[in-house]
Amino acid sequence: MINYTKASFLTSAPDIRRLPIDAGYEVAFAGRSNAGKSSALNTLTDQTGLARTSKTPGRTQLINVFDVGNERRLVDLPGYGFAKVPLAMKLKWQKSLTEYLQKRNCLKGLIILMDIRHPMKDLDKDLIHWAVEVELPVLALLTKADKYKSGKRKSELLRIKEMAKEFNGDVSVETFSSLKKLGIPQLSKKLDLWFDAEELKPAVVEGPEL
Repeated sequence: MINYTKASFLTSAPDIRRLPIDAGYEVAFAGRSNAGKSSALNTLTDQTGLARTSKTPGRTQLINVFDVGNERRLVDLPGYGFAKVPLAMKLKWQKSLTEYLQKRNCLKGLIILMDIRHPMKDLDKDLIHWAVEVELPVLALLTKADKYKSGKRKSELLRIKEMAKEFNGDVSVETFSSLKKLGIPQLSKKLDLWFDAEELKPAVVEGPEL
């Protein structure tokens, strides 16, 4: 429904006070610093340089916003957890992330990215629990799925889906690989749902009854 390949960079902000006006629809991408958030955004949009990637985890220091049209935006949040940065800087990123999640009214859904080989770490679970409490839908996206063969990938997906039921909320799970381009249709479909893409359809004008 939405052509994500036409996404464009909108702004980078150190905190919510410098973000675009709190209106429309936003879906945020969150995850540990080595989960592959920027790579997933580039794969979704089929743009190699839309979101900055780095071999050094933790380089997303700002809240990065991308426009997909009609007041719909994708948001790349600072990574949490592992990152070789000073503690003070890590705490600053954490504050920006928490503030955004708690106060951004136009937030309609949360993509939590996790390396399929290391899913559902404590910080991931904490974030899901919080989202469930505030009735925010979550997609747990198991990245780097190419690291497993098909059978192992499917069994891990089923295992995490069972774990997701324990949160007693709107928590779905999909696999994804930026390298092999796996999971793009499933991710796009979920985004369309949260962005209420149906309302973007042109109105159908019915002809007179004959």
